[in-house]
Amino acid sequence: MTNPRQLAFIALRDVHKGAYADVALDRVLQKVNLADSDRRLVTELVYGSVRRQRTLDTLIDQLAQKKSYQQPKDLRTILHLGLYQLRYQERIPASAAVNTTVQLAKENGFSGLTGFVNGLLRQYLRKAGEQGGKGAEEKDSLLLCQSPASSPQSLVPNPQSPVPHFDPLQLPENPVGRLGILHSFPDWIIQVWLEQLDLAQTEQLCEWMNQSPTIDLRINPLRTSIEEVEAALQSAGVLVRRVRHLPQALRLIGSAGSIQKLPGFREGWWTVQDSSAQLVSHLLDPQPGEMVIDACAAPGGKTTHIAELMADKGKIWAGDRTPSRLHKLQENSQRLNLQSIQIYTGDSRHFNQFQNTADRVLLDAPCSGLGTMHRHADARWRQTPESVRELSVLQKELLTHTSTFVKSGGVLVYATCTLHPAENEQVISAFLAESPDWEIESPNGVELPYSAHSTPQGWFKVWPHRQDMDGFFMVRLRKTNDSE
Repeated sequence: MTNPRQLAFIALRDVHKGAYADVALDRVLQKVNLADSDRRLVTELVYGSVRRQRTLDTLIDQLAQKKSYQQPKDLRTILHLGLYQLRYQERIPASAAVNTTVQLAKENGFSGLTGFVNGLLRQYLRKAGEQGGKGAEEKDSLLLCQSPASSPQSLVPNPQSPVPHFDPLQLPENPVGRLGILHSFPDWIIQVWLEQLDLAQTEQLCEWMNQSPTIDLRINPLRTSIEEVEAALQSAGVLVRRVRHLPQALRLIGSAGSIQKLPGFREGWWTVQDSSAQLVSHLLDPQPGEMVIDACAAPGGKTTHIAELMADKGKIWAGDRTPSRLHKLQENSQRLNLQSIQIYTGDSRHFNQFQNTADRVLLDAPCSGLGTMHRHADARWRQTPESVRELSVLQKELLTHTSTFVKSGGVLVYATCTLHPAENEQVISAFLAESPDWEIESPNGVELPYSAHSTPQGWFKVWPHRQDMDGFFMVRLRKTNDSE
């Protein structure tokens, strides 16, 4: 089977049964030999339909007599695919989107409902006018940005996207529901962002999170130079650009094909790591000869970066409770030819042999991942306010225990890839209230990119729509005296 839309349907059917989107997609793609363009189409249809699920469900609610949750599950999935192409895929002709979706229904047990599928999609097009509904976000974004709470500079719509005569998607007046339906996020996530940002910036963040993710590389300076990697990639026809302020970062521009086939991968010249994650190890600022503990290390991107910054001199203990994920760390450290990393398996909350031994500790804590939802299409539907509360308890326990690993005068960096204050600021504030021998330390002497974006409290928050990289929180703590 090589029909991209049928493959996307099979993957989405698995996602709606509980599979992770990336796992379901990989499972489907591994069974077939597709041209690169078809692989990209399958990937776009799967991730896009998952990301835009709430918007697509709302369209079904408004266009059909039965609500989306009342539709047969597979039929709902087929309608998602059709509506996604009509609304968000500029390069797919409307007639092709309709006809292939009707064919999907016919081939997957809904021959008797092909008229319904055809009618619903054509009703969408009819309501949208000749523009086909694409670009509706820009129209509604402009209306939202003209509210009194918005900043003046946000009043410019995206000129690249056409605006339909009329958007078939009807939106509520309430800003939370309006943004949630338009950009396809649960209301509670929109609320969390609106408590930290104004309306216009919240919308910019929503738009950023719905983009396809970029791929950043981190050059291994122990094996090569950034100039050498740039030249090798450009010779292979791969476009890259440097990331401002990050000495080891290169961002791939456009499609690069299989990562493992790019020049320098096997030689250990570089590894894949988002720019935000690279910031964390710079904030830790490990020095050659030190003893460093990475308490939640797998799959090892930050561990290997720490080793590179230490010139692979000293000792790094890398721990995680998931052996399979630690195997990935071992593979990467071998490929990068790093010798200073030692691995321990288990929950760092239960390790006592490291007390008062480390010069520096990195706690890259398990989190809700709300800063990386563009990479994990289904994360917005998997996390809940309750799961965030449970994670914040785990984070506090990890921070309390791993802080005992640090020598007097040593450093601990706490980091997450979430933008939820309950997992970030509130965790740090609670820890400091109970730990008089710890204080926040501004990274004086450490050349940290975007230090202008640190807060008065001393922690750093990377907002994706401002810095164009994954959302991250990080703070550097100094142990002033031995614990009592």
